[in-house]
Amino acid sequence: MNDLSLTTLDGGQTTISAATIEALGSQLRGKALTAADLGYDDARTIWNAMIDRRPGLIVRCAGAADAVSAVRFARDNRLLVAVRGGGHNIAGNGVCDGGLLVDLSPMKSVRVDAAARRAWVEPGATLADIDKETQAFGLAVPTGINSTTGIAGLTLGGGFGWLTRKLGLTLDNLLSADVVTADDGLLRASLAENPDLFWAIRGGGGNFGVVTAFEFQLHELGPQVMAGLVVHPFDDAASILRQYREALDDAPDELTCWAVLRQAPPLPFLAAEWHGKRVLVLAICYCGDIAEGEKATARLRSIGRPIADVVAPAPFTGWQQAFDPLLTPGARNYWKSHDFGELSDDTIGVVLDAIRRLPGPECEVFIGHVGGAAGRIATEATSFPQRSSHYVLNVHARWREPEMDQACIGWARGLFEAASPYAIGTAYINFMPADETDRVEAAYGPNYRRLTELKARYDRANLFRLNQNVRPMAERQAA
Repeated sequence: MNDLSLTTLDGGQTTISAATIEALGSQLRGKALTAADLGYDDARTIWNAMIDRRPGLIVRCAGAADAVSAVRFARDNRLLVAVRGGGHNIAGNGVCDGGLLVDLSPMKSVRVDAAARRAWVEPGATLADIDKETQAFGLAVPTGINSTTGIAGLTLGGGFGWLTRKLGLTLDNLLSADVVTADDGLLRASLAENPDLFWAIRGGGGNFGVVTAFEFQLHELGPQVMAGLVVHPFDDAASILRQYREALDDAPDELTCWAVLRQAPPLPFLAAEWHGKRVLVLAICYCGDIAEGEKATARLRSIGRPIADVVAPAPFTGWQQAFDPLLTPGARNYWKSHDFGELSDDTIGVVLDAIRRLPGPECEVFIGHVGGAAGRIATEATSFPQRSSHYVLNVHARWREPEMDQACIGWARGLFEAASPYAIGTAYINFMPADETDRVEAAYGPNYRRLTELKARYDRANLFRLNQNVRPMAERQAA
């Protein structure tokens, strides 16, 4: 092995001797990889194909001790450091150029205690890994809607999906976490131990350290839910969305319905004549008694004249993977999002105008239906602040060819700007691209100041800065 030139926190370069790298490797159960090593390209490749970065050194962690060694090495050498869990972050913060990548993806253990309704999960696990283990016992933790998503980033930034209205956000179901901090080593964070750190990591993203284990509360669910899609012609979208809004005003917490607008993919239950045409899809899930679900979904399913209705009892694990084919790795992706208190006629008009100008067949807009249990938690209870939003709008530009970058990104930004007057101002950090650093303070709202104070306590040098970064209070005041 040769000496390595690695990128530092201030953007400079430092030379690390081959002997020092070898000494680090000897401490690990996992591996220390350079660009010359087998497995390097796999470790640096993430979900969003727009991100093509080359770390100077990768530590593939096999356990918490490896993460401690990697963080200590980065701190002592003042290295730029990125932390990868599932590699699904839209901004690409799970990988860096020239610095040290702490790769947690090999750490995939999920252990369930069915009697206590607890699950202990390592940070490399995906939602599919968790669903398979928990559903074996008829239990679940509320997570997201794409089973290839990593649990770590999802939890630390929020985590909402089909069960949120009934059971809260993923972070609302976090009981404890083991966190490798920059200054204090491995700490346990819970309501009883280091409670301020526990408050911070529930919404604060990767700003406070590397989480090597999560402990979740589990809930009875399944194995079947009432779920599926109702597909409508785009020409009816304005009327459908207004009725959709009204139907959800008094919806029970068990019922969630998201609206998706895009060109129709070649779904097997859609007639070929609809493939590639613009459609509005209502994605419905009722996470309670199936007979009650039949009644609760009836109003939504009676709206308009659908092309197809495939809502029926379905395995929860299968429903969790329903959107996976549309979200596979390897495409170029750029997102913009807003939170809304209501879905106004003006907002609907802005969205429909954008769908008429879709730049590509994989671009879409989805309107996530939230609120419920997640909205009944006080804003100050966790660092996650946007408890008042009833809808989350995600503008998802997705394409394959680099020459489409300008058109797709411009389309997403245009819709975002047009919808801004009707949004409530907060933002879901897991949906924020790399160019939205100016939105971080607004995203956290009244919780931002406390986050900066805790950042100064647990990461005063801002070692963990490749995220939607909360700068330490002293650094913020000096800027």
